[in-house]
Amino acid sequence: MLKVSETEVIRVCLQQIEDALAWGSSENWSNYDFEKLSEAIFEKTKVRLSTTTLKRVWGRIKYDHAPNTATLNTLARFAGYNDWRNFVQTCSKPESAESVSPEVQDTYHKPKRALHLTWAFALVLLLAIAGYFVFQKVLGSGRVDPARFSFKADKVYTEAVPNSVVFTYDASQAKTDSVYIVQTWDISRKTLVPKDQTKHSAIYYYPGYFNARLIVDGEVVKRHVVQITSNGWLGLVEMDDKPFYFTKKDITQPDRIAITEALLKANNFNLKPVAPKVRLFNQRDMGDLTNANFEFETTLRNPYHEGGNTCQPVEVLIQCKDDIIFLPLANPACIGEVKMFAAGKMFDSKFADLSGFGANLSEWTTLRVACKDKNMQIFVNNKKALEFTFPNAPTGIVGLQYRFNGVGEVKGTWFKDAGGRLIDMAP
Repeated sequence: MLKVSETEVIRVCLQQIEDALAWGSSENWSNYDFEKLSEAIFEKTKVRLSTTTLKRVWGRIKYDHAPNTATLNTLARFAGYNDWRNFVQTCSKPESAESVSPEVQDTYHKPKRALHLTWAFALVLLLAIAGYFVFQKVLGSGRVDPARFSFKADKVYTEAVPNSVVFTYDASQAKTDSVYIVQTWDISRKTLVPKDQTKHSAIYYYPGYFNARLIVDGEVVKRHVVQITSNGWLGLVEMDDKPFYFTKKDITQPDRIAITEALLKANNFNLKPVAPKVRLFNQRDMGDLTNANFEFETTLRNPYHEGGNTCQPVEVLIQCKDDIIFLPLANPACIGEVKMFAAGKMFDSKFADLSGFGANLSEWTTLRVACKDKNMQIFVNNKKALEFTFPNAPTGIVGLQYRFNGVGEVKGTWFKDAGGRLIDMAP
């Protein structure tokens, strides 16, 4: 029996992931696509594979070693299998000696067996050739002309979440029934829709800037931006099904936005044994503000440091059109597991000094970003934590997101654009 190499098996797994994502060939993926894939894998498996690791696995970065078992297990789980062994067992079906009779074992290497295999191979080849010509006859060259299709999205409400969106599409010229609408980069939002219909509705539970797509016969033919704003500050608790939303009155104090321990307990959320994951959003129209030239400052704290939250991790996300700036903070003792990325540039504390992102988050901590011509400087409590130039093309800034465990408070938040225009995010 022909032995399939590990490289070929890995390629099959990667192809399954590509097919599920429906982002087109990975040869054309940008750094942003790999960042989104990293986030999608983390959302599904709770294991974060860096964009560098993903690029190595996909052959976009030269690397002479095979992926480690942990990486393969994560990819297999993301593809829908229990682990890498389960994937290999499912996708590979070798003829084991234990599963066949002695008579068959005795004749396995005889010419008669080889003749049968030759005829079987010839039959498969003939069927493949016939299928190819049928495909050409019925479906044409396989290329999809985007001009034959239409796609748009209309929000039910101008602002706030939850918010429903009605997609109007025309996919009647599709050659097969493979017509999908993807709400976001998240593959769980990939929905099969009838090609002979024109409407599809979907719900967005979180604010964001989403690149919805119409996929026909395996190709993205149309895109439509869906921006779900938060209508000012929004506070919520992440849940398995859909988030729990606080009212603006609940989270707004004279000088800050806060999700407090008292507020959580009043809504039957306990901090022990595991503190709930809470988020604060401010998603809005920022005008001409871009990530290539801007200033940003915010002051925050996470005073809960008991139980599993001794590291007090905080994540501040500056959300951009089709990009992200991801800034982590943590107790100084826990910076060994810190990762950050900004518009195509990634840093992992295992390979970089990110100690500047450590702070006593029980106290008010000020985070500031100054960026000019894509050269970004990050300051924590007025001390420079990191400086670098990011590679991605400039794009607009559309909002903020804060991630805390348990409680979180934010104040003194603002942006400035290249001309010095102040955008005050105060409550």
